[in-house]
Amino acid sequence: MSSSRQAKCCESMSVERRVLLVEDSEPLARTYERYLRFESYNVVYAADGAAALQRLEDEQFDAVILDLRLPDMHGLGILRRIRATEGGPSVVVITADGQISTAVEVMRDGAFDFIVKPFNAERLIVTLRNAVDHRHLTEMVDTYRQDFARQNYFGFIGSSPAMQRVYRVIDAAASSDATVFVSGESGTGKELCAEAIHKGSPRRNRPLIVINCAAIPKDLVESEIFGHVKGAFTGAVADRDGAAAAADGGTLFLDEICEMPLDLQAKLLRFVQTGTFTRIGDTRLTTVDVRFVCATNRDPRNEVAAGRFREDLYYRLHVIPILLPPLHERGADILSMAKHFLTEYARAEGKRFAEFSHQAAQDLLAYLWPGNVRELQNLIRNVVVLNDGDEVTVEMLGLEKLSSDLKALSPPSRDNPDAIPATNPDQRENGEALDVVLGPLWNMERQCIEFALAAAGGNIPRAAAMLEISPSTIYRKRQAWRALTDS
Repeated sequence: MSSSRQAKCCESMSVERRVLLVEDSEPLARTYERYLRFESYNVVYAADGAAALQRLEDEQFDAVILDLRLPDMHGLGILRRIRATEGGPSVVVITADGQISTAVEVMRDGAFDFIVKPFNAERLIVTLRNAVDHRHLTEMVDTYRQDFARQNYFGFIGSSPAMQRVYRVIDAAASSDATVFVSGESGTGKELCAEAIHKGSPRRNRPLIVINCAAIPKDLVESEIFGHVKGAFTGAVADRDGAAAAADGGTLFLDEICEMPLDLQAKLLRFVQTGTFTRIGDTRLTTVDVRFVCATNRDPRNEVAAGRFREDLYYRLHVIPILLPPLHERGADILSMAKHFLTEYARAEGKRFAEFSHQAAQDLLAYLWPGNVRELQNLIRNVVVLNDGDEVTVEMLGLEKLSSDLKALSPPSRDNPDAIPATNPDQRENGEALDVVLGPLWNMERQCIEFALAAAGGNIPRAAAMLEISPSTIYRKRQAWRALTDS
């Protein structure tokens, strides 16, 4: 439920209900008002049909007590106007005509109940209370139905129960300034989640500044976040504001927060606690108003236990946790996203693709998606660019080969003892192939990553998912290897 609808429902349980009383006899109207004087109703009086219709156009009511015999029109006309309006008030009809045909007609036209004059206070109170409660229960059911029918949400695609839970947490958290800690596997949409929180917040018209702590060299992260003054270090040729200043009034999203160096974590903790920071080389404090959202693809508690992430910073940031489910847990959302990507890329590439074959759809649902949404997106784009036709086939997807490649990369286990190819014993005895298995650690690591890249068709995010590391790790290591081989 969105925060605005939550507020509306909570408000409806605490404020007075508004009731429109439409009765041409003023003495009777005063009697009915006395009947309700001890109830939580704000009763508004209209002496004829025209006044009632004007009130209904200008104001919101929870219920209407409607007399059928009015001096300027019949009450049925007002009833039908009310029922034609979506989300209109409940209507209790009152009349001196006790014929069955009249009751049937008003109930058929949408009245909640029918009371024959004269009636006592208890009859009116019970009927009106039921009418008001019915209206608000209907509103709540409609609200939940709308929530569970959400197929698209701030860029997310899918209506699975797992994602509906995520949407509801974002709805509730967006209006707050509390820090949100997003976790989940690579490719599950953590940055999209941060964008949704920002767009749903009162800060939506201010900047959303993104810092990827894994993609920035460690000696530059502090400058990127807090900025520096001229001459603070070699290369600082001018004063420069960092992300913290740029996000003033808005949201600062710290992606891959567990990659942040420990010494910088202490400075971040102070910034989160006080809202103040000092640029590198400066002595003056800068104060900003920033809402923090952070994310990681690791288990932050394991990082704390391993001493790589400060416990005090973890508890300061881990206020509202959001766990994004892996793609293979999202069921039919896989097909919804695949069809969305297929339509988008087919239009962009001028291809005819409109759907997936039945077996291709089944393969999409059965595959484990280690690279999550990012892997699905890349796969569909690859299919569209390299093929054409009315539908995507199993052969175009090639998921069977991907599954076998993943199995080959898996560590050996009781169920899969041959996952890593063994070296021929004869080769080990005469020294052959030892240069492949042994050698400098960085070279062995490079061989492993290059093998994963080959299995992933050169797709770095997919290879990173296979190895359970961040894509930025592969980028950094390849850069380091180039430096080693060039030296």
